[in-house]
Amino acid sequence: MRPRGFIEDWRPRQKSLDLLAKVEAIIAEYAMPLTIRQIFYRLVGRHGYDKTEQAYDNLGELLTKARRAQRISMEAIRDDGFVNHHPQCFASAGHFMTTVRKAAESLTLDYQKGQPRRLVVMCEAAGMAPQLYRVTEPYGIAVMSAGGFDSLTDKHRLAYDWAASDQPTTVLRIGDYDPSGESMFTVLMEDIGAFVGSYGGDVEFAQVAITPEQARHRGLPSAPPKPSDRRGRHFSDTETWQAEALDPNDLARILQDAIRARLDHSTYAAVRDEEEKTRQAVISRLGL
Repeated sequence: MRPRGFIEDWRPRQKSLDLLAKVEAIIAEYAMPLTIRQIFYRLVGRHGYDKTEQAYDNLGELLTKARRAQRISMEAIRDDGFVNHHPQCFASAGHFMTTVRKAAESLTLDYQKGQPRRLVVMCEAAGMAPQLYRVTEPYGIAVMSAGGFDSLTDKHRLAYDWAASDQPTTVLRIGDYDPSGESMFTVLMEDIGAFVGSYGGDVEFAQVAITPEQARHRGLPSAPPKPSDRRGRHFSDTETWQAEALDPNDLARILQDAIRARLDHSTYAAVRDEEEKTRQAVISRLGL
């Protein structure tokens, strides 16, 4: 029977303890929660851990037990599959006014106002989105997950919103370099691009990561395309790489460089300067 709740008396074998010590070192290295797949690729690249589905499953099982045994913090592993919608409510009028004051003190302007193109980041793996947002938030750039091939409804909604904007849009895409990833990228570019064009808008897509050059330069573990993937007949390379194989710090630098290369820095600085003045004006106007 599988354990439920916390495990009070967990006695893993020495081999498991050795693997856990490596995992703990990886977790300590990054100031952010990691997905199990990111930890897996760190183990593969740094410690020669087997790059197989069975090894990945074994790691997941071990980390589940280690968290139940409180050997590893629950918050150290990121899993964004759970969706939670809850109402906003207040305990009293005073609570509401305190909330308004805090909101005014943290008021944020649109940092992309006046930029030549509005930037958006789109990633394939949902678990990467919060980590990428740590990079994009200071620039006011949205991050969205485009796992799978997306619904027609979502693609049309994005296209409609981007076409209605007074700025052209550039989508910075982060995803796997394999038949599925490349096919999904092509579908997004062609379908969203066609919708945007129908509405008279302007959108362009740029692949930020992962590229064969990035992977080979860093010596990342590769795998041949899966024979079962029917999209492989349109994929000419003999190697594939997962975006999550990139060191999270490397990925952050790659994304930040891509953003800064497209940023009008003087316009950005002017909006940041205007922001503090706006906060004080709002606080004064509200009499808080």
